[in-house]
Amino acid sequence: MEVDRTLDTLLDLHGQVLVLDEKAQYWVKFIARRVPATAEKPHGIDYALTLHGPDGARLVGFDNAHSVPASSGPGGKRPIAQDHKHRLRTIRPYDYRDAGGLLEDFWAEVESVLKEKGVSL
Repeated sequence: MEVDRTLDTLLDLHGQVLVLDEKAQYWVKFIARRVPATAEKPHGIDYALTLHGPDGARLVGFDNAHSVPASSGPGGKRPIAQDHKHRLRTIRPYDYRDAGGLLEDFWAEVESVLKEKGVSL
């Protein structure tokens, strides 16, 4: 198994809350801790990276806290994905590659949603 050299960066963010826009009160929260590797969490981490709006509602989330169908519709009974992302009201499987990729994908989604909401950083 290849060593993820970006994992420490993700783990160092554990418990951090960052306010992105003082005026509108958009903020992100990071949960990332080592856990024993299992079939549900093969990467050996439990993570939740979230963007919240002024009312505290989650707008974006990348996590592995629960499983989701790998696809929707009649074929939605395919293998269950543990890694997934929430974007506004949708939930989709997420292809976890490594901690650095997770952080890049999270920030890209945060920027996309904030842009849609008219918030510039």
